[in-house]
Amino acid sequence: MKARFDSLAERIADPAVIADRTLWRELVREHSRLEPIVAAYDGYSATEAAIADCREILADADSEKELRELAEDELRRLSEKAEEQLRELRIQLLPKDKNDERNVIIEIRAGTGGDEAALFGAVLMRMYERYAERRGFRYELIDVSETEMGGVKEAVLSLSGRGAYSRLKYESGVHRVQRVPETETQGRIHTSAATVAVLPEAEDVEVEIDPNDLRIDTYRSSGAGGQHVNKTESAIRITHIPTGIVVQSQDERSQGRNKEQAMKVLKSRLYELYSRRQAEKEASERRSQVGSGDRSERIRTYNFPQSRVTDHRINMTLYKLPQFIDGDMDEIIEGLILAERTRLLAGEE
Repeated sequence: MKARFDSLAERIADPAVIADRTLWRELVREHSRLEPIVAAYDGYSATEAAIADCREILADADSEKELRELAEDELRRLSEKAEEQLRELRIQLLPKDKNDERNVIIEIRAGTGGDEAALFGAVLMRMYERYAERRGFRYELIDVSETEMGGVKEAVLSLSGRGAYSRLKYESGVHRVQRVPETETQGRIHTSAATVAVLPEAEDVEVEIDPNDLRIDTYRSSGAGGQHVNKTESAIRITHIPTGIVVQSQDERSQGRNKEQAMKVLKSRLYELYSRRQAEKEASERRSQVGSGDRSERIRTYNFPQSRVTDHRINMTLYKLPQFIDGDMDEIIEGLILAERTRLLAGEE
């Protein structure tokens, strides 16, 4: 891998390769994928070399007592460091999800709970927008269906940036909220839910769509209370006839831009559908993973009276709900990543 990494660095700088933008992008992507592995390997190798130097001093009968004591202390420290570096290297060498580096499409749908569920859908939409800001991802709202009370019945959004899918893939499933609605006069806590689906954004070369399989309709975009109303038919609805998948985009003012956004969502849904069929055909491995993406699985509870958020897959509870829904999600996401790595390491052993 290190030899390949060094070879790629040379090829990426080759003017002939740079001229072929498709090839250059592929090589840069592979170089980026290998970089953390090579960095972990280089660190481990340097520590092993330092350990060899210490052992050489200790094996030399002519070494001074003071130097031997220093070498013994250094050997202990370096041995612990090497153990940790070896663990990190093993983690880097674990099988990677091929979609981890992709951008994501996130779909939010209000579930049981009526208006309260839709209001919670709006909370989730803003939570992902704030998380994107914190991580430096680009956030785009593709389509939204709002309620008169400011809730969200359905929303489709895009987060773009390196590793977006690797961090957000664990969000697929049922998100449950417990809180006292503003309309509740008795102060009773209501429970409602919203479902989230996270799809890796497909690249053009991976999903071929026959134009004859598409029905494209235009309509006027509209929003609650007259928001986002457009007097021209710029909103786009695309139906993929063979699968019955329907996507739409109305957030952009340009019909061409809305069509582009809708096609991006359609390709991602088809990619996910085809990938899932292939995975089911080959193995049931994915079902055992943390955050399998099952949209019927209750993954997290947001309890507003107790300011508590609990992720049921790893039994992690944080008492900082306001910060979490403001996009400070990494503590739970890191916990999910660690649980997945631990499971994979146990499988390797």
